Amino acid sequence: MPQAKVLSSKDLRKVLDHVATRPHAARNRAILLLTHWAAMRIGEVAGLRVGDVLGKDGNVRSEIRLDAARTKGKHARTVFLNDKLRKELASYVRQLPQDVRADAPFFPTQKRTSFSSNSLCQSVNLIYARAGLEGATSHSGRRSLITSLASKGV
Repeated sequence: MPQAKVLSSKDLRKVLDHVATRPHAARNRAILLLTHWAAMRIGEVAGLRVGDVLGKDGNVRSEIRLDAARTKGKHARTVFLNDKLRKELASYVRQLPQDVRADAPFFPTQKRTSFSSNSLCQSVNLIYARAGLEGATSHSGRRSLITSLASKGV
């Protein structure tokens, strides 16, 4: 299997513009940005719960703690959210029901259940394909950010 395509900022803009014209735009935008701006794996995104992202005060946390059971390699890690991503997630949160429980899926399906890693992977791959980004996969966001950081010497 070939590596996921590394996307430019122009490619990201193209896919976000496409997402804006489709159903579930806010949800799909937030999913894509978590992969692009926080380098989260799609399985980690699929497993997020409301309480992982929101504090008791209802505000988006500055970091997401992923336990070992939800990460590749079974090593717990912390994902830091910059202000730009926190603002995007807060925009998405405004569309969630007011009484949403902390253990509810952060990104529910139309049936209000959790996405499986595989189903979210397929959904994201389809979004990229429909946006005309050949070779882009659900891993492209993570790979793009990590490649960008490495080229800057981080």
